[in-house]
Amino acid sequence: MADTAIDLVPGIQGLVTEDDTPVDNLASEKHQRLLTETLYSSWDGPGAGRPFLAAANVGVFALVRNPAVVPDVFLSLDVEVAQDWWQKEHRSYLLWEFGKPPDVVIEIVSNTVGGEADEKYQKYARMRVIYYVIYDPLRLVMPDVLTIYRLSGTDYERHNSLRFPDIGLGVTLWGGTYEGKTDTWLRWTDADGNLILTGKERAEQERLDKEQILQQLAQERQRADRLEALLRQMGHEPGQL
Repeated sequence: MADTAIDLVPGIQGLVTEDDTPVDNLASEKHQRLLTETLYSSWDGPGAGRPFLAAANVGVFALVRNPAVVPDVFLSLDVEVAQDWWQKEHRSYLLWEFGKPPDVVIEIVSNTVGGEADEKYQKYARMRVIYYVIYDPLRLVMPDVLTIYRLSGTDYERHNSLRFPDIGLGVTLWGGTYEGKTDTWLRWTDADGNLILTGKERAEQERLDKEQILQQLAQERQRADRLEALLRQMGHEPGQL
């Protein structure tokens, strides 16, 4: 009998993929949802036929014997969630199942014990995560509100740009209102630096665009009506010139 995927990876049934313990605060939770929802609502992805996975507060396992690292948000290109995602080996992000590490990891700092500047920094570098973003709105562990690292060799170096050109994305700090809360938010941008909209923002933009088109059509109709009236005053019947 052929071995199953679980049989081939000793100890996988012992992995703690979730413990049902609420660990995040309201601000972090809203940021997590904002950063994942926008990609699925308004981003076309890395290219035609190329899928992606964006997730929040999901364990990432590099080795079976090691506990998971749990980023606030991660993005991985060219991967898909398995159809049988309730199976143990598909509930979390197992590097040996997906075949690659995430491309971007984002940590939202809300206390001084999360290890974002040291322990997680080292783990993400060992995993070969290309971009590591630390958003520290209160400057609890970092000197800057936003710090971006890019993998260089086996370690990270500061990435002095808000763009990730090899991924077609970027990030920015945006002042505005999301789900009724006005604050400064970490947001995704596209390859040109434009804000990637939430589903609600995109629907509103489409509504405004439609209204603008209707207004333009109405203005053109009014101009046509005025022209017809002017022609009649001059003794010409419109359409018979």
